[in-house]
Amino acid sequence: MNPNGDQSILLVSAIAGAENCGANLSNQLGFTVDVASDRKDAIGLLKTRSYSVVIVDDSIAEGDARGAEMLWRYTGLAVPLQVNFALSGSARLARDVRAALMRREREQALAMRAAACTIESQLKSTMTGLLLQSQLALAEPALSASVATKLRMVIELAGNLRQQLESAQTGLSAGSGHAQPALHQPPTKPVGSTEGGAAAVCVL
Repeated sequence: MNPNGDQSILLVSAIAGAENCGANLSNQLGFTVDVASDRKDAIGLLKTRSYSVVIVDDSIAEGDARGAEMLWRYTGLAVPLQVNFALSGSARLARDVRAALMRREREQALAMRAAACTIESQLKSTMTGLLLQSQLALAEPALSASVATKLRMVIELAGNLRQQLESAQTGLSAGSGHAQPALHQPPTKPVGSTEGGAAAVCVL
């Protein structure tokens, strides 16, 4: 068990080979894998710890849509993955998990870049206002020499900081591309997944 949810998976399936599938998945990915046989057990685990990925069998998700929606709400920051275990062996499932985690990492990186650009833009506007007000104050005729010297230092420092912010913002904008981070990601169904199917056998 992994109380901190670091590199861990919750697998929710009622198939007979679910435990074996979880063990194979753990060996291939090096993650801790917990197995829940139904929605109630899964929610109980999600209330006590967090996971990197939550994988739910189609038979559970499609058999009780309302219950599945409740289950997804408890996944927190985990990547939700809905899989047809009748078609997925553990090797394929491991590839799907890796792909989902890589996609989540890209989304988080884009979100961090967007947040950094927003903060820098706001700071840049503040610096521009500070420069303007300092220059206006410096133009006052009755200004003492000591105050004028201090204002010139403020103007120089504010100008340098604004230039640094502009350079940093240009670098972030160039690296972010045109993709936008997803604010909410519904349960992912791997490519090639179909509805229905007989009882699954999860093998290496």
